[in-house]
Amino acid sequence: MVEKLGLQEVAKQIGYNKTAVCHVLNGNYKGKPDRILKAAEEKFSQSIVECPVLGEITLSKCVEERNRPFAAVNPIRVRLARTCPKCKKGSE
Repeated sequence: MVEKLGLQEVAKQIGYNKTAVCHVLNGNYKGKPDRILKAAEEKFSQSIVECPVLGEITLSKCVEERNRPFAAVNPIRVRLARTCPKCKKGSE
């Protein structure tokens, strides 16, 4: 994804600074890169997961839906708000 969007944009979208992402990519990161790698996977993954509410969706869509704010006027958002906290797919 870095080749397509650039290092700065990828870092911005996953909520980490450019230097940290660069170090992870180069294998020079001093800490555990797990959180950065998970953030990147959740943002850009195209792997398919089975959502109990929406059916087959990408992991990135799952995380996006899980993090959207509650909207009581939207029946799908209500179902997602009830289901997402119990579901492990987007938080594995």
